[in-house]
Amino acid sequence: MQKHITIRPAEGTWVVRAGGAVIGESSNALELTEGDMPFVIYFPRGDIAMAFLDASDHSTTCPHKGTATYFDIMSKSMTYKNAVWSYENPKDEVSEIKDHLAFYVQDGVQVEQV
Repeated sequence: MQKHITIRPAEGTWVVRAGGAVIGESSNALELTEGDMPFVIYFPRGDIAMAFLDASDHSTTCPHKGTATYFDIMSKSMTYKNAVWSYENPKDEVSEIKDHLAFYVQDGVQVEQV
């Protein structure tokens, strides 16, 4: 049986920007691919400027990963609601993403390889 989720080290260095400011940079990011969906970069929490994030009341549940908690990104110009998610207690099959954060790419929020 083929795995639904694949996690591997992301090649190179990745950055996340919000409102033009770099809020994270990592050479230890993970690349998660789920089914036919595009891959998502998960940044180690220690590589993100957590002062820009504010915990949200929002949560979702994924049958493969578990319950995701969300954060808003607070930038000088605006707040990006529920723009960051994390699996605080992921399912065993995806335990590598514990203590990692992923970002919704949108107008004003970019994730890119440098």
